[in-house]
Amino acid sequence: MNQTFETIRVSRKLTSQFLENYSLEQLNKIPEGFNNNIIWNIAHVIVTQQLLVYKLSGLPMMVSDELVDKYRKGTKPDGAISQTELDEIKSLLFETINQTEADYNAKVFKSYNELTTSLGFTLNDIEDALPFNNYHEALHVGIMMSIQKFI
Repeated sequence: MNQTFETIRVSRKLTSQFLENYSLEQLNKIPEGFNNNIIWNIAHVIVTQQLLVYKLSGLPMMVSDELVDKYRKGTKPDGAISQTELDEIKSLLFETINQTEADYNAKVFKSYNELTTSLGFTLNDIEDALPFNNYHEALHVGIMMSIQKFI
């Protein structure tokens, strides 16, 4: 599982470069032909990781219900985010992964509510959820790379 956590850290490092290299205005921009922006994609992967790993394991998430409601699957940006919200997203980017790895190593993920994703993957346990999460994040990194060409 070490490789799985290394993969997500590399993905999150790539993601953090968007936060470092673009202004708040650029992060909020929705280019023509897109339904969302870079910051929505970043917050979405954080929220999705928390849902896939913690919520489906019956454990408390590190993100608020408000953040989940705003960035879960099926949502889209409802306006520009503030600097305060950007700061929260930045802090969650690595905190969530560090905590997940610590919790995984402490064996806190004891149960799991099976989920078949919209892509057809069936997640039976944490061992399925973590690699699928990496796949999901890679899809969104690709979307962010496409968006950056237009901002």
